[in-house]
Amino acid sequence: MRETFHLVPVNVWALADPAAAYRATSLADEGFAHCTDGIDALGATFDRHYSTDPRPFLALTVDLDAIDVPWRYDVPESPYPHIRGPIPRSSIVTVARVERHADGRFAGLTPT
Repeated sequence: MRETFHLVPVNVWALADPAAAYRATSLADEGFAHCTDGIDALGATFDRHYSTDPRPFLALTVDLDAIDVPWRYDVPESPYPHIRGPIPRSSIVTVARVERHADGRFAGLTPT
């Protein structure tokens, strides 16, 4: 199983149809869902893009071997795969709450 993480605000995840594949908001604008391999890269990604965003976030763990849509690393050897379609619910193996330090930076994940 090849796992990657996808960050999503709690309110966005709550509005998603639980009976349908998850459509990341970036899918409409950019044509893919941003993902990150590994907890260290996830923390760096969160700090770079979301540390000042006050919304609570979740990290979806996605099994890349279980998705039925194309995905690829646009930059070889990078930890950032792009999933080019809706993410099947069956490929989401865990959902965890993103914990933060007081300054908003990534502190870890807590299972939901």
